[in-house]
Amino acid sequence: MNQPAGSGAPTVGVVVPTHDRPQLLRETLAAVLGQELDPAEAAGLDVVVVYDRAAPDRSLEAMSRPGRRVRVLVNERSPGLAGARNTGILALDTDWVAFCDDDDTWLPGKLRAQLARARQHPGAPLVTTAVCVRFEDQEVPRLAGVDEVTSEQLTRSRMSMLHSSTLLLRRSALLGPLGLVDEGIPGSQNEDWDMLLRAAALAPIPHVDEPLVRVLWGRSSHFARQWRTRVESLTWMLQRHPAIAADRVGAARVYGQLAFGHAALGQRRDAARWAARALRRRVAEPRAFLALTVATRLVPADTVMAVLHRRGRGV
Repeated sequence: MNQPAGSGAPTVGVVVPTHDRPQLLRETLAAVLGQELDPAEAAGLDVVVVYDRAAPDRSLEAMSRPGRRVRVLVNERSPGLAGARNTGILALDTDWVAFCDDDDTWLPGKLRAQLARARQHPGAPLVTTAVCVRFEDQEVPRLAGVDEVTSEQLTRSRMSMLHSSTLLLRRSALLGPLGLVDEGIPGSQNEDWDMLLRAAALAPIPHVDEPLVRVLWGRSSHFARQWRTRVESLTWMLQRHPAIAADRVGAARVYGQLAFGHAALGQRRDAARWAARALRRRVAEPRAFLALTVATRLVPADTVMAVLHRRGRGV
């Protein structure tokens, strides 16, 4: 989408990867297309829906409207979320690229607030917002409590409110110093945390601490019960980002998650080993105790996850 002649407003592209959630996808697209933007704020939207291992629905292109184009593509890169995102990035020619998963919903004012924040920080490669987590019939806002996110904060905590569906990225950074989404991450899990860490290494991340994206947790998520992939992805993150293991709190957190993942898989010995490592780094690490509870079969992993999700939390 080329910028109109004489316009100083940036162009914005939106990448929506999808697999097999047609109704949720249409709700996602309606919210994206419904974003209110003054022509001085953004010179239109170019939305690309990228089908990954699923037959594309070309009828979605009929949702286009003046200044807001919808295109349907097929993932041409490695199967999975990371490849689908990169397919969309490379199909766009906009100044900015935003991500939105096909089961999440942008709330009114999301893009406007981010673009305003971006104008205040012209060197930042990306801008984030907070989220509202929806699980079953409950909604819980998750705020960061800051207006700028640093590498140290992301090393210590995943900061799950900085969800992939909140990311607004400069396309020039994606094609330059920041780089594309890493397609080598197992199952494309934690690809957003990896992206955030890489971005924060370039410059602190401007953040809009308002819950401007509704994130749906629960059975709709394709990652809901993929414990083996979670374990592999976290191991990959430790190898790719040594600063996590070097931080006492950050290491305890990830070790506790690995313990919980192994416990959910029924691998009691591995769960105990990782829980012990977590407690050696931080004696009060709650994930280690949750893992041991699951490993000893006192409570099923899914029950623990459901309780946490109702509070807008994960392991």
